[in-house]
Amino acid sequence: MNFLAHIYLSFGDDEITLGNFFADHIKGNKYKHFPERIQKGILLHREIDTFTDSHPIAKQSSKRLHKNYSHYSRVIVDIFYDHFLAKNWSAYSKVALSSFVENFYDLLQKNYAVLPLPTQRIMPYMISGNWLLSYANLDGISKVLNGMNRRTKNKSRMNHAILDLEEHYEAFENEFTQFFEELIIFSHEKYNFLCEN
Repeated sequence: MNFLAHIYLSFGDDEITLGNFFADHIKGNKYKHFPERIQKGILLHREIDTFTDSHPIAKQSSKRLHKNYSHYSRVIVDIFYDHFLAKNWSAYSKVALSSFVENFYDLLQKNYAVLPLPTQRIMPYMISGNWLLSYANLDGISKVLNGMNRRTKNKSRMNHAILDLEEHYEAFENEFTQFFEELIIFSHEKYNFLCEN
């Protein structure tokens, strides 16, 4: 899953949220260098990714893109799913998306010192561009895909994936809705387990 889903699936727990958000920047056992509860957020992130990558519905979404985008198709699906989470936010949270996002940006700024360097580097751009809120519209998703394509030096062709999203919009949205209900249950169980142990 992408940024917004990982933040949402931290269940309002600040330290879990931090670890769940920046976990991709922490390799192997280096997570043990962080405070215990942030470690648990990193481990929760990894559990969520493993569940997602092996889930038949997420695989179905990815398969639709695989011909054109090869191994990048999973990354694209993560971005698409964040779009549907943002678009349908009121179905998943009583807190307005704009307020949720502002609270998260505040959390990042207050905990800047604990963030890994790559996260510190992207944070100002994320906040100034209001990435998380922009996921709710197709223009925002198009910008994300363009940015990801630039990072791969145009090898991924991810900038074209917005056309696939538009063409198969209903199918992707239905898959997200089915999958995310299962992911919420799984993530909450893992969150409870990690917090109790």
